[in-house]
Amino acid sequence: MPIGDENIIRRTPIVNYSLIAVNTIVFFTLWLAPGIVGCKTYEEVIWAYGVKPYQIIQLQGLWTILTGMFLHADIIHLLGNMWFLAIFGDNIEAIMGHLRYLVFYLLSGVGAVVFHVLSVAFIPPQALLNSAYLTINPWVVPAVGASGAISGVLGAYFLTYPNSRVRVFAFWWFFPITMVVPASLYIGFWFIFQLIMGFWSLTGISSGVAYWAHVGGFITGMGLSYFFVDKRLVRLIKSYIYGYRLGGVWA
Repeated sequence: MPIGDENIIRRTPIVNYSLIAVNTIVFFTLWLAPGIVGCKTYEEVIWAYGVKPYQIIQLQGLWTILTGMFLHADIIHLLGNMWFLAIFGDNIEAIMGHLRYLVFYLLSGVGAVVFHVLSVAFIPPQALLNSAYLTINPWVVPAVGASGAISGVLGAYFLTYPNSRVRVFAFWWFFPITMVVPASLYIGFWFIFQLIMGFWSLTGISSGVAYWAHVGGFITGMGLSYFFVDKRLVRLIKSYIYGYRLGGVWA
């Protein structure tokens, strides 16, 4: 579990803070008062505003791609996503600028949905018919959460800050420890795990996690980062990381 990273560029992450605030407000508002959007329970909110693959493939309910990004299944789901966003998002916003970071975040979420829908399409038909593994058809299960967009942030971080240091909390046997590892190592292992679990999900055995959305968001973020980052700042960052210690960029 990451507990912090290097804040190489010191710039107030206005958009990142705003995304965390909006996600948090949306969850607690709809959890406590689902009637605001015409629903009786929060479960109804998820079913009404989450991303359903069968709708997307028919080009229906495309607006749920956006609404689904700001919904979460429960408090743990929300806290986990916002924790990762708080740790990794600030440096990506700094290297892109406020507006470009917001557009990048949303496009990464769209890419995650595309991969998620395609992954459902690639589940073998015989797995879909195996009631011993499936309790509900994945074509109709709504996907919610900011993790696809946040995976895009991790993809950009992986390319831009590979040698940055990430502080990690872990267990050595039964003893809690903290360690510092390169960002490329931590995020690389994270991505490999998502990929392995993604292929496992193609067996039709549901895990309750849209792993291909994570993979898709990550790949989308890597691809988009080339067009969204400020390359001048990237050069300064590399100088900082490799020992020149320019003191950061203030803005």
